[in-house]
Amino acid sequence: MTFDPSAQGLDADAVQERVDDAIADNEVVLFMKGSAMMPQCGYSKRAIGILQQYRDDVETVDALQNLDAFRAALNEHSGWETIPQAFVDGEFIGGSDIIAELDERGELAEKLGVDPDEVENDAATDAPF
Repeated sequence: MTFDPSAQGLDADAVQERVDDAIADNEVVLFMKGSAMMPQCGYSKRAIGILQQYRDDVETVDALQNLDAFRAALNEHSGWETIPQAFVDGEFIGGSDIIAELDERGELAEKLGVDPDEVENDAATDAPF
């Protein structure tokens, strides 16, 4: 089995339903390129790395299944087309840079509903590449 980047795994309607359901059904969801175990871009790697310092139950959705359709569907929820995008309790909190800024300001733990004193920081997630 070979990877074909032009293959569209999901049609636009299926993507819209997947986005709507993931946002509604999960406390924390990250739409990213790749998976938590194998991010396919530096920004997705950075975002999941930071989020997982706070929560081990982050749901991830691989937008590479149909990148254009995911961008359009996410734009309806967030007003952004870039990926990654994180949502907490149905609210858009941002992409990689905003997640990092919230973390640096000490505000991410509260957004994610965790005690900041119980968080392990890992400098390896700071680099976007």
